[in-house]
Amino acid sequence: MNNQYVTPAIYKKFSVGFMIAGLLTLILGVIFLNPGAGSNGDNLNSTRFWAVLLQNGLFWLFLVNTATFFMVICILAMSGWQVAFRRVTEAISSVVPLMSILTLLILFCIVFGHRGDIYPWVNKDLVSHDEVIKGKSGFLNPGFYSIASLLFIGIWSLISKKLRDFSKESDSIGTMDYEKGKKWVNRNFFWAAVYIVSFGLSVGSTLPWLWIMSIDAHWFSTMFSWYTFGSTFVSGMALITIFVIYFKNQGQLQFVTQEHLQDLGKYIFAFSILWTYLWFDQFMLIWYGNIPEETIYFKSRLQGTYEGLFYLNLVLNFLCPFLIFMKRAPKRNYTVVTFMCILIIFGHWIDFYLMIMPGTVKNNPHLSWFEFGIPLGFIGFIMWGVSRFASKMPMTPVNHPFLKESIVHHT
Repeated sequence: MNNQYVTPAIYKKFSVGFMIAGLLTLILGVIFLNPGAGSNGDNLNSTRFWAVLLQNGLFWLFLVNTATFFMVICILAMSGWQVAFRRVTEAISSVVPLMSILTLLILFCIVFGHRGDIYPWVNKDLVSHDEVIKGKSGFLNPGFYSIASLLFIGIWSLISKKLRDFSKESDSIGTMDYEKGKKWVNRNFFWAAVYIVSFGLSVGSTLPWLWIMSIDAHWFSTMFSWYTFGSTFVSGMALITIFVIYFKNQGQLQFVTQEHLQDLGKYIFAFSILWTYLWFDQFMLIWYGNIPEETIYFKSRLQGTYEGLFYLNLVLNFLCPFLIFMKRAPKRNYTVVTFMCILIIFGHWIDFYLMIMPGTVKNNPHLSWFEFGIPLGFIGFIMWGVSRFASKMPMTPVNHPFLKESIVHHT
């Protein structure tokens, strides 16, 4: 079978074109938005520059990291159905280390550049007069922020590389007998277990608090990290599905069928419901409690300039996937699934926009050339990274012990 992917010229043009568009947008942003000015929020364009970079750096990093998380939960569950497209998830996870470097640069420029308009807790004068933020200074400080960010991003990058190395090793060692296969699976299982612990301590708790929730330093929600996880996991699964369909259309992934596509659609449908459940619970409890320091978060989003995006967020991320993916047939249609996956990724990009912008640019959202040019650069970067990995590896791990289970898979 055709098991070696060659990147088409048109794909290269699009990926490079998107990266150039993102880079030009960044350069124009430096020229016209003056990112070095107004660190206390007195220069709206400067605040907007860093807020957009923060939104996209975090959003796209979480998305590519979802590929590693998906591999890990499949390993721990001894799941074999996804082996037919395992190399797609590996290709997306290969972007994690480089995306981590880009995101860390953005984070450290904001924190060590003392951008109090993004993170109020980096403004020492403000903290000294604010009892609420001062009470959180044990973890809302540049030292803890930097160590936690470096530690967990390093673990993500290391373990994702370990899992890819094990997969690459399976290509060279040939067909595995029982003992060899058991040893190989156990090594994957060990590193997957380490990863799931770090994921729970990072994405499941600390990092969304530090990276996103601390923008609104007075506000807090114990559900926020899992809400963030729900948003990034469903959009990450949509990203995986788009690339599965793309490689299938390129004549690869011969063992991938509509059965696999339907199960990917089930994941997207189920976690769209989970995201909505978490969204509603967080909103309902704060609305019902009606405590001023909690309701202020939703007041700025539900009333005023963000009201339209607030409701659009629900339509794109709940109503559309719920109505379309409820039935079996749409989940087996490549065109419908592709359209819905693009819509979901855009919808959760809007979700991250609503997490970050009201706390930074306040009541002055833009959604203009800069907001849309920067994500194009990240999209092109992901496209380049995925094709770079895919062109170096056989697209089907033919020696994987669970491949037969994936070949005969049906729902």
